[in-house]
Amino acid sequence: MVVHCDIYRSSKKDEMYLYVARQNAEQAHEDPFANVPEMLSVAFGRATFVMHLELTETRKLARVNVLHVMDSLQTKGFFIQVPPEGLINANAVEPEGLRGA
Repeated sequence: MVVHCDIYRSSKKDEMYLYVARQNAEQAHEDPFANVPEMLSVAFGRATFVMHLELTETRKLARVNVLHVMDSLQTKGFFIQVPPEGLINANAVEPEGLRGA
């Protein structure tokens, strides 16, 4: 099974992406964000097109499980990829040995 989607980058949050379902590679929706809840659209900000992907069960994605993405695209029409937590935390307490270094 192949699932087509377009990926958009958020203007409000680094590394936040919205995958939007598409019928096939040639056909774009009239309004690709029709299935995206308004609250999510507001939080996401301006969507900048990144790329079109053909997803299959064997395709590897960098930060998300392709099966979760495909399921969400088929059931909701979209998938939101949020930035990974814990990679960089500006408010993290410095380890004891690094304070004042």
